Amino acid sequence: MSVMETLQVQGHWTERDLETLPDDGHRYEIIDGVLLVNAAPIPDHQEVALRLWRLLDDAAPDSLRVLVAPVDVVLANDTVVEPDVVVALRADFSGTNLPGVPLLAVEVLSPGTRRIDLAVKLERYRRAGIASYWVIDPATLRLVARELVDGEYVVVADIGDAQTWDAILPFAVSITPSRLLRGR
Repeated sequence: MSVMETLQVQGHWTERDLETLPDDGHRYEIIDGVLLVNAAPIPDHQEVALRLWRLLDDAAPDSLRVLVAPVDVVLANDTVVEPDVVVALRADFSGTNLPGVPLLAVEVLSPGTRRIDLAVKLERYRRAGIASYWVIDPATLRLVARELVDGEYVVVADIGDAQTWDAILPFAVSITPSRLLRGR
């Protein structure tokens, strides 16, 4: 599997099945019973995710926890995802994962995960009731933020490069995509 591929393994996988998989450097997710095997992310992906994590963590109130992948978010017995950055109430985390719906899920696009992040996860996160879903493309330094309104996602920000967006949910924070990746 190349650095950017996602392999889909058919069958009906569950949260319990994840516990049987090796700790081999791949990222494993299950969406509606389908196992997704993702290769390790590329450096630009990781830099964007870590810089965003730092920005959010510094701005978050103490009642919230901001984590960067890998952390399992259990949306259902047959849907366990690993958003690149996740924000949830501190009290909602178990000792090993987040068994429920976060306030914010962020995906940083990679060529191999683009379709899943922009379509499959978008729909699954909407159905789960995740209030805010952000997608960042490190190749174009574009951020698209969606918020759940009456059960549907509405785009509340679509910015690029040196533009700044003042997010309100899940807490107030200013984000400028060009600051998430050095040397660009």
